Amino acid sequence: MFSKKKKNINEDQTVEDNVNQQTNSNEEQLNTEAASEATNNQEAEVLPELSIEEKLQQDNAALNDKYLRLFAEFDNFKRRTQKERVELLQTAGKDVIVSLLSVLDDFDRANKAMDGATDVDAIREGINLVHTKLKNLLAQKGLKEMESINTVFDTDNHEAITKIPAPNEDLKGKVIDELEKGYTLNDKVIRFAKVVVGS
Repeated sequence: MFSKKKKNINEDQTVEDNVNQQTNSNEEQLNTEAASEATNNQEAEVLPELSIEEKLQQDNAALNDKYLRLFAEFDNFKRRTQKERVELLQTAGKDVIVSLLSVLDDFDRANKAMDGATDVDAIREGINLVHTKLKNLLAQKGLKEMESINTVFDTDNHEAITKIPAPNEDLKGKVIDELEKGYTLNDKVIRFAKVVVGS
């Protein structure tokens, strides 16, 4: 009976020793893994220090690429806008010229009518109609005549051809006569009125 108890105690101790060995083995494995992780962390810390130069080179390459792409886009934009500007200048007056063609047709018809006409009043009336049509058409495009006579001389709108003595005191410094009409296009002067100023 004692031998059975002794045998059970020995078996229990053996089981306990096996458990202790497994625990120790697991602890050693954990310590090894922890040491391995620590080594990896140290290597990871060392690697960024070694790769800072490479990282800067990559950043530099990325910025250069971005710069080159931006420069190419800007160059394309410049070319495109320059081409559009040239096309615009070539066709800028197209709509005005197309609208003037009807007036040109009216003048052609008036010339044909004058060949065999004996009534001057009819010709005068036809020319007045064409003149009115032309003025209305240009007014639709933004052209306006300047009213200059009896207005104060203004160098922003008038060009003085000569000065003459004013017939009365009220006309001093004012426009007495207009030799050539002035015009504005969309409220911007495109031709100064040539005027005679009273002094």
